[in-house]
Amino acid sequence: MKAKVDQSVCIGCGLCSDTCPEVFHMTAEGVAEAIEEEIPSEFESSAKEAADNCPVSAISLE
Repeated sequence: MKAKVDQSVCIGCGLCSDTCPEVFHMTAEGVAEAIEEEIPSEFESSAKEAADNCPVSAISLE
């Protein structure tokens, strides 16, 4: 599974990085960014929770 953040939609609330800091972090521009590589299996459920809870649905999981 991989995560992507649509930075044109992200409002920079930080919920994803608070929920799953192993996958998401905030950039210097104040928007979220996901790790480039595959999400380690032990973090898949928290990454899904972060995507489900994103207030603007900026996160997609593949």
